[in-house]
Amino acid sequence: MIDERAFVSGLPTDLFIDGEWRSASDDARFDVVDPSNGEVLAAVADATVEDGEAALAAAHRAQESWARTAPRERAEILRRAFDLVTARAEDFALAMTLEMGKPLAEARGEVAYGAEFLRWFSEEAPRISGRYSTAPDGRNRLLVVQRPVGPCLFITPWNFPLAMATRKIAPAIAAGCTMVLKPAALTPLTALLFADVLREAGLPDGVLNVIPTTHAGAVTGPLVRDPRLRKLSFTGSTGVGQRLIADSAAQVLRVSMELGGNAPFLVFEDADLDAAVDGAVLAKMRNGGEACVAANRFLVHESIAAEFTRRFAERIGAFVPARGTDPTSTVGPLVDAATRDKVASLVDGAVAQGARVAVGGSAIPGPGYFYQPTVLVDVPADADILREEIFGPVAPVLTFRDEEEAIRLANDTEYGLVCFAYTRDLDRGLRLAERLETGMLGLNAGVVSNPAAPFGGVKQSGLGREGGAEGIHEYLETVYVGIADPFASRSA
Repeated sequence: MIDERAFVSGLPTDLFIDGEWRSASDDARFDVVDPSNGEVLAAVADATVEDGEAALAAAHRAQESWARTAPRERAEILRRAFDLVTARAEDFALAMTLEMGKPLAEARGEVAYGAEFLRWFSEEAPRISGRYSTAPDGRNRLLVVQRPVGPCLFITPWNFPLAMATRKIAPAIAAGCTMVLKPAALTPLTALLFADVLREAGLPDGVLNVIPTTHAGAVTGPLVRDPRLRKLSFTGSTGVGQRLIADSAAQVLRVSMELGGNAPFLVFEDADLDAAVDGAVLAKMRNGGEACVAANRFLVHESIAAEFTRRFAERIGAFVPARGTDPTSTVGPLVDAATRDKVASLVDGAVAQGARVAVGGSAIPGPGYFYQPTVLVDVPADADILREEIFGPVAPVLTFRDEEEAIRLANDTEYGLVCFAYTRDLDRGLRLAERLETGMLGLNAGVVSNPAAPFGGVKQSGLGREGGAEGIHEYLETVYVGIADPFASRSA
């Protein structure tokens, strides 16, 4: 049995700036709370504006030498970090479960997923390349090279405390960029533990700086306006992302935005129903529904809707809400009271608009921020719950008549992060890939996230891609060098 109090007391809780652990400049701290019971886990240093400036200054000082570091050396640091995270998988899993709430089994899955970005980009670092060619008129030579964009600011969310950090940090390290990371105030412990692992892996001082804070706008605002910063990457709500894009315009910063989603899950009449139900459970209940790629709307062909809903509700109703460290837990609490209250409001509103509860439908009394896994049926097409990102274990189901209506309903949103579709018809699958307004499509698959694939959306779901061969290019600038014809002097 793990002594949780002793474990948490051994985690870093200070700011990490220029390779050193330090208190906030005003010595302030904020509480990190266990969402399963509302109890305080730890008090973490609360970064000030001055601390943010110090972090960016450290990143700026380190940038030139870090950019000149050999790609192989950067790769080896990432590989050592992968090995260290893997070796400490249980520590990372427990830290995430305690501060975010997910069951330990899910937290272990996130450790494996998050660590894989370190291994993937350790292999990408030596592959950064350019090209040399002759101009079409034969007069010049064209040299194209890539170099690091420069110091970056990362703002990460609370729902995947490790993976959302590694998905940004790993390609930045591989490309030769320095960083300031502001993790979510709800879940800073995992990010601070990861910073300690990178220090142990040999990352030079100043390359990564971590500044947890409860004053996000006040601390990050001056950094976005500082000419030393050259890149901003944010994962979070579309509203905040829009404000950050606007703020970034003054410095014409490179931006990557992974924003909100409203993922449709399409089940056609020819689908393998067993596979579709399995996929629906994964797409909805991974991370308790607290994921931007969680299925938000289930669109099912009218001929199979009743049977699909029966099976789906039975599976969703079998989930066991409990504290993530409880061996029986298959879904944890929501991250805080505000999130639970929003989910409850969306469900109550849908019922008031005519939806019917097939299973679940209410908050769970007692300590912590638990909500019953829920399936809603007979959801009207204009229900508010179909317009908003639920971010909880709630699945609204509605029907469609044919492929045209399914595509129209799926695209009827300002978001375009991911879609899921189940069909045995390959031609239909290819039509969906071309007509659905989405950055990613899970075809007969309930999970699409993979470090080797480009993650990102269209419309108001964001800009840029994370992961895959595309991910490292978010951290590289292209430089063209025009060279005089080397044969010109001979002909003269």
